[in-house]
Amino acid sequence: MPSERLNGNDIYFERSGTGPRLLFINGSGSTLERAKPTIDMLRPHFDLAAHDQRGLGLTEVPTTPWTMADHAGDAIALMDHLGWDTCRVWGISFGGMVAQELAVTVPARIERLALLCTSAGGDGGASYPLHQLAALPPSVRSETAARIMDTRFTPDWLAAHPGDRLIVEQLNAANLTEKTPQQLRGEHLQLEARRGHDVWERLHRISCPTLVAAGRYDGLAPVENSERIASRITGSELRVYEGGHLFIAQDHRAFPELIEFLATPA
Repeated sequence: MPSERLNGNDIYFERSGTGPRLLFINGSGSTLERAKPTIDMLRPHFDLAAHDQRGLGLTEVPTTPWTMADHAGDAIALMDHLGWDTCRVWGISFGGMVAQELAVTVPARIERLALLCTSAGGDGGASYPLHQLAALPPSVRSETAARIMDTRFTPDWLAAHPGDRLIVEQLNAANLTEKTPQQLRGEHLQLEARRGHDVWERLHRISCPTLVAAGRYDGLAPVENSERIASRITGSELRVYEGGHLFIAQDHRAFPELIEFLATPA
């Protein structure tokens, strides 16, 4: 798949599948390569477009800092490039923050919106400050990361729940992958943009059917933040699943219900 000059940057994207048009927006530090299992499960149901967000993966790392509005601008530019006047949007974690910025900026272009394990910022509540996590010593960082992913993830819990233990082991392995200075710079600048996320006072602009989904034990984007988002978007629906930040891998109900919501005819 190509890289295109979009919104002033070379942005790598992939498009595949058939069905309703769906824009997939990924989480903090996550690339299309890491998101492949999720994308592969969505592809049979949608004409799906996804991009490595600026600073990550095969997309260019800009020379200067950027904002959440720039992330939304990248998504809009991709939609324009694809010829999509409207589409559905899946935004998970940081991608949910971008999806909110996108939806308040061009509300008429969003057909349906799924906001997963995310936060609105401002008085709507912020997600865990990941820029602080990155500064911790590796051993402390791994333990803290596990506990914010799911507040139940104590050593005793993980010893008794092999599925959750596997999730933590996979996350730790991914985080231990050696990165180039350019990759580290891109991740840092993304987290700096994330620090400025605040759409709370603009959420009322969102007018499309919206599903706000949260994990009951999420310490990264607490369920209270999702409750606040849902209270601000007219006609939205809140669903709380049994799991943490990765509830889509922990609660077997989540993925089919999300697909059903997003695939519903406009």
